[in-house]
Amino acid sequence: MLFSAANLVDTPWAIILPSLVSPFGVYLMRVYASEAVDDSLLEAARIDGAGELRIFLTISSRLLAPGVVTVLLFALVSTWNNYFLPLIMLNNPNLYPATVGLAQWQQAATGGGGAQVLFSTVLTGSFVSILPLVVAFLFLQRFWQSGLSAGGVKG
Repeated sequence: MLFSAANLVDTPWAIILPSLVSPFGVYLMRVYASEAVDDSLLEAARIDGAGELRIFLTISSRLLAPGVVTVLLFALVSTWNNYFLPLIMLNNPNLYPATVGLAQWQQAATGGGGAQVLFSTVLTGSFVSILPLVVAFLFLQRFWQSGLSAGGVKG
């Protein structure tokens, strides 16, 4: 109803805006930040004369990178695989994402003649539609590192 009142139905923004808010992502980052950033490491940086902005940019952001990448990948996969929201918000078939378009093709394939040709097209489309996710995982896996702060403070 809110998107209809704002004239955002049947636009890409009807899919993008709800995907930006992730309560799971906020919770995951809160838990990860409380474990990943050690207070003694921040205190050592303050004693060495680093300001708060420098501490955030050079220490905290690097320690939080694996958590941010994890939340980013969760959001990417959930948005990419979302079926119901685009089906409700979009009326124009030209705006359908791959999930809804493939489902429409599959319904057409089970409905009548030429089903074999359309079914192979659905399978090929399904394979091609996962390639961006595979590329994202391969590109971002270098950020998943363990022991980032090991040895950061003498103790």
